[in-house]
Amino acid sequence: MPALSTGSGSDTGLYELLASLPAQLQPHVDSQEDLTFLQDMFGEKSLHSLVKIYDKLLQYERQSPTPILNSAVPLGEDLTEELQSKPLSGESRELLRLLLKPTFKALLFVHDTVAQKDYDPVLPPFPDDIDEDEDSVKIIRLVKNKEPLGATIKKEEHTGAIVVARILHGGAADRSGLIHVGDELKEINGIPVDDKSPEEIIQILAQSQGAITFKIIPSIKEEMPVNEGKMFVRALFDYDSNEDRAIPCKEAGLVFRKGDILQIMSQDDATWWQAKHEGDANPRAGLIPSKQFQERRFALRKPTTLVPLQRNSNRRSLGLRRSFRLSRKDRKTNKSMYECKKSEQYDTADVPTYEEVALYKRHPSEKYRLVALVGPIGVGLNELKRRVLLSNPQHYGVTVPHTTRAKRSHETDGVEYIFISKHLFDADIQNNKFIEYGEYKGNFYGTSIDSIRSVMAWNKVCLLDAQAHTLKHLRTAEFKPFVIFIKPPSLERLRETRKNSMIISSKDEKGSAKPFTEDDFQEMIRMAQVTESQYSHLFDKVIVNDDLSSAYSELKKVLDRLETEAFWVPVSWLHS
Repeated sequence: MPALSTGSGSDTGLYELLASLPAQLQPHVDSQEDLTFLQDMFGEKSLHSLVKIYDKLLQYERQSPTPILNSAVPLGEDLTEELQSKPLSGESRELLRLLLKPTFKALLFVHDTVAQKDYDPVLPPFPDDIDEDEDSVKIIRLVKNKEPLGATIKKEEHTGAIVVARILHGGAADRSGLIHVGDELKEINGIPVDDKSPEEIIQILAQSQGAITFKIIPSIKEEMPVNEGKMFVRALFDYDSNEDRAIPCKEAGLVFRKGDILQIMSQDDATWWQAKHEGDANPRAGLIPSKQFQERRFALRKPTTLVPLQRNSNRRSLGLRRSFRLSRKDRKTNKSMYECKKSEQYDTADVPTYEEVALYKRHPSEKYRLVALVGPIGVGLNELKRRVLLSNPQHYGVTVPHTTRAKRSHETDGVEYIFISKHLFDADIQNNKFIEYGEYKGNFYGTSIDSIRSVMAWNKVCLLDAQAHTLKHLRTAEFKPFVIFIKPPSLERLRETRKNSMIISSKDEKGSAKPFTEDDFQEMIRMAQVTESQYSHLFDKVIVNDDLSSAYSELKKVLDRLETEAFWVPVSWLHS
C-alpha cells in the first residue's frame, strides 16, 4: 500500500490524518462492506475526541509550558475568605459558589501537585516511642498497596530470629532500597514478631495496606551489587508455584509453561532463582526453581515408563522412509528403518529444565537455517513438504539419501539416491557422516550430514524429514535447525479426513497402495504422543494437520517469518 499523505504542513496533527484516512484508503478496499466498516471506525466520535486530546497534549508538550505559580490552593482559599467577608454582587456570588465546589478544589490541588512535582505519598508521623539506646535498630516505613511486599523471610534455626531471606527484584522492598537480605525483623506496625512463625508474619503483612512500619536490626553483611538480569532462558517444563510444596513463598512464585521465555533477574540463591516473563512490563520478579534444583528433583522422580515401539513380525513389511517423495500417499511403519549412531531411547541424563537463549535474526550473508520436520508416519508430513518445495523450487531444497543397492534403469545417480558401495557406506558410518542410517532387505540407506550441507551451499532452505531422536545431534551452530512437529488431529478427525487416503506397504519394492486402517490411525496417534512426550522441548513449532490446506498455510507463514524475524535460539549457537 502506498504511503499515506499527511497534508501539506509539517505541523499537521493526528486528527487531520485520521480524518483523511477513509478517502485515501478507498482505492485499496475491495468491497463496499469493508469501506463502510473503515468509515464507521474512523468516523467514531469518541475516537476523534481522543485524538483531539492527544494533539492538544502534544502541542503543549512541544511548548514546554511552565506554571505561573505552584500554590493555587492557598490562593483559592484566601479569595474564598475575602469574598465571604464582603457584600457580593451577582458575579461575585457565582465565583464563590465555584470556589466552594469540591471538584474545583480538587482541580486546584491537582494543579499544585503537578506544578510542584510532589508525587510522593503522605506518610504518617514518625513514632515518638523509639528507644534512643537502640543504635542498631532501623525504623522503616513502606507504602504497600495491593501488590506483595516482594520479600521472603525465614526463621534462623539456632537463634530463632526472623530474618529477610531474599528480596525479589522489582518488588516494593527492592524499589525502596531500605530492606536487605539478612536484616532481622523485630516489629511490624508495633506488633512484636519474635514469638511468631513466618506463616503468621506473612498473614500480618497480607492484611496490611497503606503505610507499614518495620522495626529491624540491619544485617552486618555487605551486600553484593545486584546485576540486572541479562540472561534469558527457554523453559523446558511446566511449572505452577501453587502446587510446589518446596517453594518458600507460594505468593512469590512465578507460573510458566513449557516454551516460555524467562528473564533471569537473580541467581544469588542456588535453589531459587528470580525471574520474570520476557517482555513483561511489571518490574517485579518471581521465584522459580534453579536449574540445579529442578534437575535434582527430576532425577529423584520415578522414571516414566515409555511405551515401546511394536516390532510385531506379523505386521506387514514396509518400505524405507524416503527423505523426500512426491507421492501424496503416506505409508505406515511399525519400526524405525534408520538407526541413529546413538541409542534412540530417551536419554535420562538429558534432563530438560532451562536452556539459555538469545534473539537471533539471520543476516543476508548467512546460510538459511535448516528446517527439520518431525511427525509420525501417515500424518501428511511429506505432502506438506512437497507443497513447500513446489511453491519455490529455487528457494527450497531437500537432501538426497545414500544407498548401497543397485541403480535401476529409470534412476539417476544423485537424484533419487546417491549410489555407493557397501565398503564406502561402512567407512562413512565409522566416520560419523550419517545423521541416521539403517539396513533394509540387505541394502543400506542413510541421510548424510554432507547432503544437508550440499543443499545449504546452494543458498537454499533445506527441508529435512528427520526422526525425533536425531534432533539433538542436528542442533548445532552450523545448522541452527528450526524444528516443526507435524501433529495428527483427534482419532475422529483422522477417520473423517483420511478415509479416502492411501498408504504404501512397500515403497521400494513396488508395494501396493492400501487404505488406512483403524490400527494405522491409532498407531499414528500413539507415536505422536510418544514423540511429543520425549522430545517436545526441542520443538520450535507444533502444527496440527487437521486440514491439509490450513496446515500448509500455517507452515508457509512460519517459514516466511523465519527469514525476516528474530527468534530465540540457544545462546551457544551464537558464541561457538
